[in-house]
Amino acid sequence: MSNYFNESIERATASEMFHIQSLNLSRMVRRVYNRVPMYRKRMEEAGLTPDDIKTVHDLKRLPFTYKQDLRDNYPYGMFAVDQDEVVRIHASSGTTGKQTVVGYTQNDINMWSECVARALVAAGTKKHDFVHVSYGYGLFTGGLGLHYGAEMLGATVIPVSSGNTARQIQIFQDFGSSILCCTPSYALYIADVMKENNISAESLKLKAGILGAEPWTENMRQQIEQRLGIKAYDIYGLSEVAGPGVGFDCEYQCGMHINEDNFIIEIIDPDTGEVLPDGEQGEVVFTCITKEALPLIRYRTRDVSSITREPCKCGRTLVRMAKPCGRCDDMLIIRGVNVFPSQIESVLLSMGTIEPHYLIIVDRVNNLDQIEIKVELSEDLFSDQVKGIEKLQKQLASKIESTLGLAAKITFVEPMTIPRSEGKAKRVIDNRKLK
Repeated sequence: MSNYFNESIERATASEMFHIQSLNLSRMVRRVYNRVPMYRKRMEEAGLTPDDIKTVHDLKRLPFTYKQDLRDNYPYGMFAVDQDEVVRIHASSGTTGKQTVVGYTQNDINMWSECVARALVAAGTKKHDFVHVSYGYGLFTGGLGLHYGAEMLGATVIPVSSGNTARQIQIFQDFGSSILCCTPSYALYIADVMKENNISAESLKLKAGILGAEPWTENMRQQIEQRLGIKAYDIYGLSEVAGPGVGFDCEYQCGMHINEDNFIIEIIDPDTGEVLPDGEQGEVVFTCITKEALPLIRYRTRDVSSITREPCKCGRTLVRMAKPCGRCDDMLIIRGVNVFPSQIESVLLSMGTIEPHYLIIVDRVNNLDQIEIKVELSEDLFSDQVKGIEKLQKQLASKIESTLGLAAKITFVEPMTIPRSEGKAKRVIDNRKLK
């Protein structure tokens, strides 16, 4: 099998991709103008007609779309096809407000499946592999996204879904699972349970993990690779845009390739909306140019990242997006300093002797913001002498202050006392919002 699922697209020249994107963009804009009242109104307010949008260069003239727009048009007000063309409904896993509802035509499902198949191939998946899907099935896009992608590739799918970790590990052993698909935090939890039960990574056939649905750092990647004996690949997506497979790691793990024949990526200044040059960090914006049921124009994801068009050693010419460092709406502002949880995670995991389980607690005492970081120690360290623990505590506090420019209280806790998650991990408790 080739190293690419669709080489003509994954290695297209810049001029070829520009032509593909421009053609799909102009068609999509005309469709939503005619079929989606909100977009027609927004374009008319901006003094635009579909004839004004001819190439990718015209994209910046179009208005942004926000998550609130999907909620305001709940459930189906932004669909661009008749209801009898919609073959599947998914919805976001958001915890505030109404869920954002996403529809798919059969062509949308096929497109999405191919995007995931490209990601699987980039991670070394072959037809003879057993793809163990531990993302949740249901309205969440993770489980079925990886499922259909693996089936399109011709690999064998094991649709385990999330939960019952002991059974998951038993299936690894009995069924010969070779590709693990789950959130990074759940991969670490699996490693914890394996360690508790004296199951070595070497005894399993796992070779790769396709991990996404939450931000994670390079240090966390190294922990997962070391503890599970796999190569850990990032996969990026969000329900509103399609689901997992919008972007994916290749073997060189130097940024996720965006499936830009289907999705145009922009990086903008989140405050001004200005498009930023390649290499600069800002808010990620996507335009869905081939989706039929729910095509979105310049959808603001709130994820923070940057892009590069520098050549990749894998041979793919698709633009690459850096691993998101967090979200605009997850960023903590503590005493005027912008803090992303990923910065703290990176420091913790760089210590080498600390477990990758932590909780950030932000509070306000006497009108002053305070930050406490609860960190789980390993069994060996927890039973160590008090002097050794105090020394480690001081080292960690110093490193955190150097990185953030803020002092933080470091609290070490016993092994297995920080709650684990089978889905997205909860890393922050901001008590300031509760007062």
